[in-house]
Amino acid sequence: MAEAPALLLDDIRRRIAAGGPMPVADYMRLCLTHPEHGYYVKRDPLGAGGDFITAPEISQMFGELIGVWMATVWRQMGAPENFRIVELGPGRGTLLDDALRATKKVPGFHQAAVLHLVEVSPTLRELQERRLKKTGLAILWHDRIEDVPGGPSIIVANEFLDALPVYQAVRQEDGWHERVVALNADGNLAFDAAREPMQFFDTSLPRALRQAPLGSIYEWRADSIALELGRRTRDEGAALIIDYGHAHSGLGDTLQAVARHAFTDPLRAPGQADLTAHVDFEALAQCAETMGARIHGPIAQRDLFLRLGIKERAAALKSAASQEKAAQIELAFSRLIAGGARGMGELFKALAIGAPKLGALPGFEKTP
Repeated sequence: MAEAPALLLDDIRRRIAAGGPMPVADYMRLCLTHPEHGYYVKRDPLGAGGDFITAPEISQMFGELIGVWMATVWRQMGAPENFRIVELGPGRGTLLDDALRATKKVPGFHQAAVLHLVEVSPTLRELQERRLKKTGLAILWHDRIEDVPGGPSIIVANEFLDALPVYQAVRQEDGWHERVVALNADGNLAFDAAREPMQFFDTSLPRALRQAPLGSIYEWRADSIALELGRRTRDEGAALIIDYGHAHSGLGDTLQAVARHAFTDPLRAPGQADLTAHVDFEALAQCAETMGARIHGPIAQRDLFLRLGIKERAAALKSAASQEKAAQIELAFSRLIAGGARGMGELFKALAIGAPKLGALPGFEKTP
């Protein structure tokens, strides 16, 4: 019997042979969420035994400070007696576990909250339930954010948007052509460009990018998530998005694949590697803003967590820890706020979307 990687590869080859080259976004969607062989469907990709590690797995401080952020926003909302905590892509539930532990003593916060987890992976849903049932809060799962009931909400998305399918276009002499995944002469997957240019595509680009050099690649995502975040928060809520990406729209191919904590070819083994692309925070913000929400940021992850008190929290944890444990806390602190290739502080950005009546959101206040 063929293994799952071969089955998914064969399926993709059949689709291309029957319908022609597929957009990069369609390929990415199949690799990640194919109902039988998708990367996220039957595995726990996190941790040392998986393919990558996210910030909540690095240190409890990450989730704890997001908990402080949520509780502060809840008070700014008028402390509603019934509200939703929504996490998009909750992983193992680590972030919410730490956040809820940090807010146990906030009067009324837990009693008013219901957890709504947007998660497509049955495997991760089981891990989330196992970890979060001890909180005592009601938990509901959804495949899409659109399925979450309306009402006062605080939404958190950490390293979620980067895994949403990304479209790509490449500039050629006669215009912009959609970048596709095709079959080469040997029957292997290969990147190519659609035969016909996309009419009027350049008019949808930011003005500064319309005269891009030949061969340039531009990426974009569907507007649905950004529009939904703006719609849900414009009257009675807020959202915090933390992800890696660029503050301003630009050019370049950022599609990447990671397996076993190392980069690999995105076309090499469909369904066996995590596929992501950088988040365009400017495009995200502009789209959410059209729904009437107020935009805060983006700012560097480092700046957000320093303003929320990560330095003080690290000091408190180290004061009660052994020498070995204190060194681990310091290493985690550095990784979360440091810049450069070894740190997450600059590459990762934070953007908040909220109801205009809430005013400045925590961590996004103007600095002198």
